[in-house]
Amino acid sequence: MTDTEPRTSGTTDGETTTGAWAVLLPAEHFEAERLVHHDVLELTGPAAAARPRPGDRVAVLVDEPLRLVALGRVALAASGTREDPDDPQSDLAAGPLVVAYTRRALDEPVPVDGPAPDGPVVALDPARWRALADRLGPPPARSTWLVSLDLPIEAASRAEAVRIFWSYVQELGPRELPAFVSPYGDELAMQAFVLGVEANQDPEEDD
Repeated sequence: MTDTEPRTSGTTDGETTTGAWAVLLPAEHFEAERLVHHDVLELTGPAAAARPRPGDRVAVLVDEPLRLVALGRVALAASGTREDPDDPQSDLAAGPLVVAYTRRALDEPVPVDGPAPDGPVVALDPARWRALADRLGPPPARSTWLVSLDLPIEAASRAEAVRIFWSYVQELGPRELPAFVSPYGDELAMQAFVLGVEANQDPEEDD
């Protein structure tokens, strides 16, 4: 788990607004959030039909089974755009719903009791939001990690090798390339990760 706003105690920021919402992420969107670190969660289309106010609290959930994966607050989004850009009189299309993360549990989602929300964005009783937030407990201590990505590149020069390296990274990304991570100062504990989870890279261990 990561915490974008480190705190010394407690699970959430101050309760400055009364609005509370639940966001239900599709499985594909949840997996995408786990692959790359984002400061905000953006929801467009039907998922953004409800319009919470900036500052409202948000609990981000995934279903099957129902789990809490993050907390956040509604942030100001870019202004809406015209449905027909060539017609200045056309209706404004709603911009994305933007949720700024305040706490993540993407790697260790917390089980949630009760039925799933009946829509992608639904109003939530503040007491229910508080109960969900309290299930996370205090933020974990943060550590320093060494993360590396090693690729054998055939090239005519170092500069070309670097260019080819970044081309591979952009093309393949975290869905195909293994990243190696170890606690700082303990490189022998290195572990490979693919698709956001540990991945064995020793073919002999697969036999």
